[in-house]
Amino acid sequence: MTRIPPSDRWPAATAFDADPRSGPGLSSCRFDAAALPSVVVGQDGSCGPGIDAAGYEQRRIVAFDPASRARKPKIRATAMVFEDPQSQRLQADLDRLAPSDATVLIIGETGTGKELVSRYIHSRSRRADGPFVAVNCGAFSDTLAEAELFGFEKGAFTGALKTQAGWFEAAHGGTLLLDEIGDLPPALQVKLLRVLQEREVVRVGSRKPIPIDVRVIAATNVDLEAAVEARRFREDLYFRLNVASVQLAPLRERPGDIPPLARHFLDLHKERLGRPELSLSGEALRRLARCPWPGNIRQLENVLHNAVLLAPGPEIGANDVRLRCEGHGHGQSQGETQGWASGAVEPPPRDLEGAVKALVGRAIADGEADLYERLVRTAVRSAFELADGNQMRAAESLGMTRNAFRTQLAHLGAIAPRRRSGAAEPGEERSSTPSVPAVSPRPAQLVDLPIGYQKFGTSSILKMRGAVERRLAAHGYRVTWTEFVSGPQMMDALGSMQVEFVATGEAPPVFAQAAGVPLVYVGYDPPAPNAEALLIRHDSPFRSTADLRGRTVALHTGSNVHYFLLRALQAYGLTLDDVRIVHMQPAAALEALLDEMVDAWAIWDPLLSSAQIRDDTRVLTDGSGLVPNHQFYLANQSFADRNPEAVAILLDEVGKAGEYAALHAAEAARSMTRDLGIDAPALELAFSRLTYGAKPLDDRAVRRQQAVADSFHASGLLKSSISVREAVWSGGWA
Repeated sequence: MTRIPPSDRWPAATAFDADPRSGPGLSSCRFDAAALPSVVVGQDGSCGPGIDAAGYEQRRIVAFDPASRARKPKIRATAMVFEDPQSQRLQADLDRLAPSDATVLIIGETGTGKELVSRYIHSRSRRADGPFVAVNCGAFSDTLAEAELFGFEKGAFTGALKTQAGWFEAAHGGTLLLDEIGDLPPALQVKLLRVLQEREVVRVGSRKPIPIDVRVIAATNVDLEAAVEARRFREDLYFRLNVASVQLAPLRERPGDIPPLARHFLDLHKERLGRPELSLSGEALRRLARCPWPGNIRQLENVLHNAVLLAPGPEIGANDVRLRCEGHGHGQSQGETQGWASGAVEPPPRDLEGAVKALVGRAIADGEADLYERLVRTAVRSAFELADGNQMRAAESLGMTRNAFRTQLAHLGAIAPRRRSGAAEPGEERSSTPSVPAVSPRPAQLVDLPIGYQKFGTSSILKMRGAVERRLAAHGYRVTWTEFVSGPQMMDALGSMQVEFVATGEAPPVFAQAAGVPLVYVGYDPPAPNAEALLIRHDSPFRSTADLRGRTVALHTGSNVHYFLLRALQAYGLTLDDVRIVHMQPAAALEALLDEMVDAWAIWDPLLSSAQIRDDTRVLTDGSGLVPNHQFYLANQSFADRNPEAVAILLDEVGKAGEYAALHAAEAARSMTRDLGIDAPALELAFSRLTYGAKPLDDRAVRRQQAVADSFHASGLLKSSISVREAVWSGGWA
C-alpha cells in the first residue's frame, strides 16, 4: 500500500472511494475519481460505476485510471496492492477490524502507507459516509497544539479572533487519524487521554464540554513501547490507543508487491509526462526486486518517476533504474547490498541497538576517527533538526534534560553557551589570586539579545548570514534565536519578554498593541504587495474573490495575510463574515487546499512561491492594489530605549541581508533551500519579490498601518481602537 507524497500533488478525499460492503476480495480495479463516492467492487473482478479493470489482469491492485486523473482526482494515495501473501493477510485483518469502532494503532516505517490503511479501515466501517480527517501531530507547535485538536473560543489567546472548532469536532461522525502520534507534546498526551475516555472535548477558553462521536486511528513510525519505557510517552495513553494494532511490513518484506507497484507508478508517470511508449524490462524489474528499499514505497515511486524522466529509449533497462539504496551505508559495496537483498548476507538489524552496533563496527573497521564525538554530535543535531529547533522536544526525544541538551548544542556551536558569573571572555586573563568581591571589578558581561524569527520569514536570511551575531558580539551583545510558527506567536513572546526583537507583517502588531504588549515599531521595509496572495486549486471554477462568498478560506488568523483577506473581500463588497475562515498553520494548509477541505488559502512568501510554481494551484488575487504588505521590525520598548545601538545594528544588518537576497536571488536560494525545505526556484522567485532597506516609520507608513488597525476595529476584531503613532520608537535613528 502506498500514498503519493504531497510534492506530487494528488489531493486526498474525505472518504476512500470504496464500499465497505464489498468484502475482502478486492479485485483488479481502477477507481474513477469522477465516480460516485461509493462504488461496489465485485469479487468476480467486476467493478461498479466509474471503475475500469482493463490492463490490470488479476493483480490485486486498486488505482486511478488516467482519464480520472485528468479530470478531478480525489485521493492523494494512488495505489493499494494486496498481491504478496503477507499483504493479503494484512487485508484480511483490516477487513475484520474495520466494522468495529475500536481504536486502532498502526505501526510502520515511513513510506509504508499508514494513512492509506487508515482510509481503507474508514471506508469499510459504518462511518464510511462520515468525514475522514488526518492530522499530523508532529506539525503541532507546543503553544497551539491544544487549540488545533480541541478548538478554541474567541479571545482565548492572541490571534483567536473567532471561535473555531478543532479537529475532533471536524471528524464528528467519522474517523480521525492522529498521524505521528509519538510526536505529540507530553502536556497534550494527558488531555488526549481524557478525551478518549470521556468522549468529549473542551475548547481552549471554554469550560463547556462538547460530546464527540469519533473513531480514532493512531499511526506512528516509532517504537511506542520504548518511548513509554523512556518516559516520553504515557503508558496509560499507549494502552488506550493500542486496543487493536496493525503492523505494516516494510516493502523489503513483501517482495510480491514490488512488480505491480512498479508497473502502477510507471503507468502513472509516463502518462503524466507524455511518454506512453515506455515499458519496464525484465532486468529492471529484477533489479528493483533486489533493493532493500529503506524508503519503502515512497522511494520506489520516486525511482520510477526518475526513470520515466531520464530513460532514453522506449524500454527502461537496468541501468535506467537509479537506486539510491544500492551501496546503502558506508563501507558497503553495491554487490554486498544486492546480496543482502537476495539473502546472501545478513539483512541489517531492525532494532536501534543492532543498527548502531553494525554502524559502529563498520566505522571502526574503516578506521574512522573521533567516532564517539561524531556519534553524539549526529544524534544531537538530528534530534534538533527533527524537532524544528524546539529544544524541549528534541531533548525529550533523546531522553535528556533540556539543560543537558543545551550544553550539547553549545558544544556544537548551535547556540551561545551560558556564561557563569565572573567567567572570562575569550582572550581575557583570569587572576590566579582570589580577589575581594567588594573591591575587584567583575569582568564585563555580554548582554543577552533574544531574537524571534519565522522559518519562512526574512529574518531567516539574517540568521543564515551570521554577520549580525559577530557584529553585535563586538559591541557586547550575545544573540540567541527562537523560531516561531507565525507573527501572533512572536507577539506573545515579545509581550512576555522571551524575545526582544522580531520582524513580522501588518496585522500581528496591531492585535498585540490592542492586547497591551509594550512594543515599539523601530523600522519597516518598503511595500511588497505581490508577496502575499489567495491561492486556489488549478481546476477551481473561481474567477474572482467574489466567488468565495460562502466558501472556506484557510488562514493563520492574526497573521499578515489577515488584513489582505479583509481588503480582498472588501473590494467586492464582502466582509470576513461572508466566508468561513479556518485557522490553519501554513504547514497544513496546502494539503488541506489540495484535499478540497478548503476552497482557498491566504498565504505569504516564500510558501506562496513554493505553491505558485506547482501545476495544481493558481493565484486568485494577490495584494497588488489592495495592501502595501509592509515588513515591520519591532522591539520591546524597554530594550529599545536601553540599547539603541543594538537596534541600529540590527536594522543595518537587516537591510544588508535583504539587499543580498534581492540582488543575488539565485545564490541566496541555493544556499537556503536545504534549511528551509523549499525548492531553489521557489525561493528565487520569492527573493526576487523581496524589498529591502529598513528605515524609520514616516508619516505615510504610520497612516497605512493605522488604516490596518482601523479596518480591524471597524470589523469588530479589535475591542478598542489603537494609535499606531504612539507605538513608533523615537530614538536611535540618526
